[in-house]
Amino acid sequence: MLPIAIVVALVVVAVAFFGLYRPWHLMWGATRLEVARSMPGDEIVPSPIFNATRVVTIDARPEDVWPWIVQIGFGRAGWYSYDLFDNLGRHSSERIVPELQHIEVGDLVPLGPGESSGMLVKEFVLNRSILWWTGKNGQTTWAWGLYPTSYGATRLVTRVRAPLSWRQPMSAVWLLLDEVADFPMMRKCLQGIKRRAET
Repeated sequence: MLPIAIVVALVVVAVAFFGLYRPWHLMWGATRLEVARSMPGDEIVPSPIFNATRVVTIDARPEDVWPWIVQIGFGRAGWYSYDLFDNLGRHSSERIVPELQHIEVGDLVPLGPGESSGMLVKEFVLNRSILWWTGKNGQTTWAWGLYPTSYGATRLVTRVRAPLSWRQPMSAVWLLLDEVADFPMMRKCLQGIKRRAET
């Protein structure tokens, strides 16, 4: 009876995860229109196995939200998330850091320690959008979009798209980590940006 109970429990967990939790967290805060709307980088990963669009409304103009995104990164202003895990315990900045406000295409956005641990700035439109990617050898993209509302706020939209590459076996490990850890960290990050930009 025990093996049957284990199988049933695994099936229930799988159904709950793939049927309820995964669809919810992959579009947390987003409307159906925002999920369907194209964003920079969508064409780079046309058939992602991981495709997450998360959104938060910020009571501030896009130009007041933009500086908090530009300075983001490990060893920079942090990730405004769980600093113990994503910034080695260093507290994320509570202020706009002038020396971190200049970005160029090709700049590295550090995800963790190490000179090459991160994503590259592929393109950006000042105060409107920024696209990071892992470069030509990898195809994961991370887009940020700042969409003004009619009432003076900003819809901050973030989209991560990642394929499964059989030529890069580690991509399966990263996808598993994305499924488990990405949402709590990303939600905290968006809420952290919201709190800072509004105050």
